Amino acid sequence: MISKNKIKAIRMLSLKKHRYESSLFIAEGHKTVNELLRCFECDFIAATEKWDRPDYISENTDIQCVTENELKQISLLESPQDVLAVFKMKKLSVSDIDFRGKLTIALDGVQDAGNLGTIIRIADWFAVENVVCSQGTVDVYNPKTVQASMGSLAHVNVVYTDLPVFLKGIDSTIHKYATTLDGENIYTTKLNENAIIVMGNEGNGISPEVKAVCDKSLLIPKILNDRFSAESLNVGVATALISAEFRRQLNFR
Repeated sequence: MISKNKIKAIRMLSLKKHRYESSLFIAEGHKTVNELLRCFECDFIAATEKWDRPDYISENTDIQCVTENELKQISLLESPQDVLAVFKMKKLSVSDIDFRGKLTIALDGVQDAGNLGTIIRIADWFAVENVVCSQGTVDVYNPKTVQASMGSLAHVNVVYTDLPVFLKGIDSTIHKYATTLDGENIYTTKLNENAIIVMGNEGNGISPEVKAVCDKSLLIPKILNDRFSAESLNVGVATALISAEFRRQLNFR
């Protein structure tokens, strides 16, 4: 049986302050937990008998078998999924990464935790190794972000920095593309694989400071330009479309 103090400590990790004080974060569900176990150091696991324990898990991992009711007491989900794990955060910065010769996604003030998780999953699908976030972007270890990433956080490096300063100081051979509503048609623009694609805030788009240090603006064109069509795309959807076009052009080239 999990102690009350342990339950309290785990549930407190829903708050950013406590996550960073302890350098710990929560993941739930067998798909997410099993993927993160490959790349993150695990501090604690609470699992029911239904959890399919992977062969590669360390023998030293603290695992406690719990009932479904006990799992509900510590879970942040309405319907817990067999296993909850507490992982140690990774300490990464932009100085640890070589961005040359790669496709990178940068996020300027993305606020929705689900959107960030979806973008990490999209990056994983399109073999984008690195996602660079502005300081104003939602926390990658937010439980909703971790869940939405569906384990892709294990395969993608996510770092935070002063985005305008980072873009201004990046190697001049790396192309910097801003996604805007007044950019060039992405489907008729020749794209470069040595590039950073900047995606903006859900409501305000890319900040003027970030746009000013980008080399070119790109647009996903509408098919119908009438007053009844949507004003913009969800940032996750837009990231998927742009990533797909970059990969289509580069793979076919």
